[in-house]
Amino acid sequence: MAEIVIMGAGLGGVIMAYEMKDAMRPEDRLTVVTKDPIYHFVPSNPWVAVGWRTRESIEIDLAPTFARRGIAFKAAPVTKLDPHANRLELEDGSTLTYDYLVIATGPELAFDEIEGFGPEGFTTSICHIDHAEKTALTFEEFCKKPGPVITGAAQGASCYGPAYEFTFILETELRRRKIRDQVPMTFITSEPYIGHLGLDGVGDTKGLLEGALREKHIKWMTSSRVKQVESGKMIVEEIADDGSVKATREMPFGMAMMLPAFRGIKPLRGIEGLVNPRGFVLVDRHQRNETFQNIFAVGVCVAIPPMGPTPVPCGVPKTGFMIESMVTAAAKNIGEILRGRKPIYRGAWNAICLADFGDTGVAFVAQPQIPPRNVNWSASGRWVHAAKIGFEKYFIRKMRKGTSEPFYESAALNMLGVGKLKSVSTD
Repeated sequence: MAEIVIMGAGLGGVIMAYEMKDAMRPEDRLTVVTKDPIYHFVPSNPWVAVGWRTRESIEIDLAPTFARRGIAFKAAPVTKLDPHANRLELEDGSTLTYDYLVIATGPELAFDEIEGFGPEGFTTSICHIDHAEKTALTFEEFCKKPGPVITGAAQGASCYGPAYEFTFILETELRRRKIRDQVPMTFITSEPYIGHLGLDGVGDTKGLLEGALREKHIKWMTSSRVKQVESGKMIVEEIADDGSVKATREMPFGMAMMLPAFRGIKPLRGIEGLVNPRGFVLVDRHQRNETFQNIFAVGVCVAIPPMGPTPVPCGVPKTGFMIESMVTAAAKNIGEILRGRKPIYRGAWNAICLADFGDTGVAFVAQPQIPPRNVNWSASGRWVHAAKIGFEKYFIRKMRKGTSEPFYESAALNMLGVGKLKSVSTD
C-alpha cells in the first residue's frame, strides 16, 4: 500500500484528488490536507466583488464529497515540509507521512512587498473569496461618494486576466447604477503592452483589449511599477525599456483593486532542490521534482520561467485548463510508478480562457499556452459572457459530484483537438 498525500485543495488540488483516486491502485490510500475545508470557485470572485454572486453560491464543502469518493481529508494548515523524511507537520501538532506527495497549494500573495498595498493597506483584491467580499463592501461605500478608480496588476504579477475582467465588470456595474460618468478609470499594469497577459499575447488580445478599454473610456499605463500606496493615492513609476524610471506619477483614487505578485508558501520556501528563490516548485516534464522524485506539483505553485525580459517583471499565468493538464499528467504518472513502471505522460499545457467583461467578453485558445504555438486564437462578443456563466455552473456542479472530467467533456475536447496530454514518452 502506498500513502499518497495531496497538499492543497484549490482548483488543482481538488481535481488532483479526483483523478488520483481513479489512477491509483485499490490498496493505496489518498489523503488531502488543506487549510480551508471549503472550496471556492475563484473565477467567480470578480462577480462577488460587485455583488453579482454570493459566497454561498460558489462554495463547496469538500468533506462530504471526498468521503463519498473514499478520499481521506484533513483540514489543517501545513507548517513544515520535510522532504528528506517524507513528512508534513501540521498546525494542530499532528504529522502526515507519505510515499508520494503532490503539492497543489497555490501561491502566497505578496502584498507586503509594496508599502500600503493590499487588503490590509489601501487597495483591494479579488484573489481570495474573503478579499472579494471585502471589495464588495468597499465598492458599496465607494458608490455613495464616487471618484477615480484604479485597477490592474502590480510588478511581478502572474495573473492578469482577472484584473481585466474586474475592470470591465466594475465598469458595467457603474453604468447600471448610472454613476459611470462620475468615475474616471485607469488600468495600471506591469505588462509591456495591453493584452500581453504574461504570455506575449494570444491571437489579437492586444488589439481586442486596447479596443475594449478605449470603447469604455478607460485609460491605461503599461510597464508600470507601484512604488507605494497611501490613503487615496498610488505612487506609480513608469519604466523605460532600459529599466530606468521614465516618470513618477501620483495617481489619486477613491477605490483601487490591484493584483499582487505571487510567491511560494512559507513551508516550501528555502528547501534546496525543491523550489526556486521565489518558493515555486521545480518540476520536470512529468510534473515531478528531480531532486525529490516522490514529489509532484501542479497548479500555480509550479515554477515556470517568464516569457522573456520585460521592463517590469511579468510572471507566466497558470490558467485553469493548463492546471488540469498538469493534473492529468501527474495523476497518470504516479499511477505508472505505483505499478512499477516509469512516468511517461506530459501535460499539453494548452489554455482555454473565457474572460467576462460584464455584458461581453474575450475568449482565447493557446496550444500550447507558452509560444511558439500550434493554435493562437482570440475572439470577443456577448457570447463569451454567456459561456462564462455556463462554465461556472457546470464546473461547480462537477466538483460537487466528485468528477474531474465526464466522458462527454472529454469527447467534446477531443473533437475540438484540445487535449490535456501532449505526448507519451518512453525514455
